[in-house]
Amino acid sequence: MNARDVRKGPEDLAQRYKNWREGGLGAITEHLELAAVLDLLGSLEGKRVLDAGCGDGLYGLAASERGALVTGVDLSTDMLAVARARSVASGLVVDWKQADVLALPFPDASFDVVIAITMLCVVTDAGCAVGELSRVLAPEGRLVIGDLHRWSLWALSRRIRGWAGNAFWSGAHFWTAHELQKLLTDANLRPGRVRGAVYYPPVGALACLIAPMDPSLSRLGTFGSGFLMVEGVKSK
Repeated sequence: MNARDVRKGPEDLAQRYKNWREGGLGAITEHLELAAVLDLLGSLEGKRVLDAGCGDGLYGLAASERGALVTGVDLSTDMLAVARARSVASGLVVDWKQADVLALPFPDASFDVVIAITMLCVVTDAGCAVGELSRVLAPEGRLVIGDLHRWSLWALSRRIRGWAGNAFWSGAHFWTAHELQKLLTDANLRPGRVRGAVYYPPVGALACLIAPMDPSLSRLGTFGSGFLMVEGVKSK
């Protein structure tokens, strides 16, 4: 439940990711979010995939492992360096590029699938970003957005940190499903499935207790989920 700061990002962002993933709460949460996104994406074999705001490459590498032809973009050179190192270590091929999601360096209809995970919460112009993601999608292509759910204890804890002076979270936006679906519609995408994940508060002990039930809780709706996913489909 970390966030990818596509604006400028703190200098220690790569280390923050590492620390988050090595902690018990972070490891459990990242596993659940990744599994939920991959389940929503379905088969990726042979598909052209763009990981927008790719961070240190977790999702791009997972898509490549499933047979996708992956391009990952991020503004942070430090994060891209980590992503490249991880792809070399894993033997997976991903085209990592430094780029701004507000002005992507790709022709129209370049990708079959676009993913944007914990990126819109910190991007400076979410409408423009989703418009760009829609532009590079091929007809019948899919955009999957995964972001922090406004109605959750996760968002509340980050609001409190922002109010307390944390610059990283002070300007963050936390989304509802309705808001994300409107962004999709405004970008000429057809809203599709909506799902939630991470139904526990940001407390390690509770994560260990509740995480095994998370897939079942997701069938009950998005209320209380810390992580929200929406799908948009490009018309022909």
